[in-house]
Amino acid sequence: MRRTQQTLLEQMQLGDLEILRRKELLGLNDEDLALLARQKESIEQNIDVIVDEFYERQTEIDEISLLIGDADTLMRLRTAQRKYVLDLFSGVYDSEYVNNRLRIGMVHKRIGVEPKLYLSAVWTLKAIVIRTLIRTIEDSKLLQNTITVLDKLLYFDTTLVFDTYIGSLVGEIENAKRRTELYATSLEQKVAERTQQLERLAQLDPLTEVYNQRAMQELLKRELAVAKRHHSTLAMIYFDIDEFKSINDRFGHIKGDEVLKNIGQILIKNTRDTDIPCRHGGDEFCLILPECDVSSAKLVCTKIINDFKAIYDDFSLSFGVAQTGPETFLDGNELIKLADEHMYNAKTVTGNAIDD
Repeated sequence: MRRTQQTLLEQMQLGDLEILRRKELLGLNDEDLALLARQKESIEQNIDVIVDEFYERQTEIDEISLLIGDADTLMRLRTAQRKYVLDLFSGVYDSEYVNNRLRIGMVHKRIGVEPKLYLSAVWTLKAIVIRTLIRTIEDSKLLQNTITVLDKLLYFDTTLVFDTYIGSLVGEIENAKRRTELYATSLEQKVAERTQQLERLAQLDPLTEVYNQRAMQELLKRELAVAKRHHSTLAMIYFDIDEFKSINDRFGHIKGDEVLKNIGQILIKNTRDTDIPCRHGGDEFCLILPECDVSSAKLVCTKIINDFKAIYDDFSLSFGVAQTGPETFLDGNELIKLADEHMYNAKTVTGNAIDD
């Protein structure tokens, strides 16, 4: 249940037994409290005098005067104070009385009344009320007993008020802790995401957006280990752009970079999620194809050639294809070397050739 759906009694978990226990700790019993109820009429007759003197004294204190702020607020406070004083002598000190005292504490905390100012106000009010009792109670013993019970009840009230002060502060600390924990969790997630992004960027060739040579070596080693474990095939495609130097010389490096960038996009388009397109260096590219044989790899080469020709009909590519597994395996460098040799064999054929 939300806090706004609970009374302050429920929030503070103050049941009837706890209220009774608190009264017992202060020696407040029904017989004693009845002494206050006997003075209800005289207090009602003097309530305006009590409240007037109380706020005359309170507004002399700069901090309190600033908190009150204006005449309308003062009027509302005077009305609330009348009820507070009359409740002291009502003869009814049940859960509703306790809840009202807790609410007083909550209001004082919200408007910024410091504990020292609240205690000062209680001391002032007690002194004013005691002077009223002295004027209206002739029996000295009854007067002393009534003042003693009043003192205990004001202590009882003060413990309730400070429970709400403390509860409010604890709530603020818990809220701040939760916000900090949420922020820390969010920050950790952002850091983890950013770290992954940076790790990913560190593996990619910035121009072509396929894996760089360093990442290629690590990924090839991993895929070879998987292929050996599963006794599956692994194919390698190695290719470059024919006469790439002459492209740079004739059309400039900007054109050369454009060709390389488009090849990167063609590779990404024509590979599976499990395939690993890489830039080996310069104009040389590799494709690591897990669970793929030479014939399937050549189909991939054909797709790459077709997409490349659609953009650059005057340029050509040379492909070498090699396979390892499923029973015996080459290491990574041997597989790359074999595919590279096939690529150079393909260059003996004119335009967009594939050698296996």
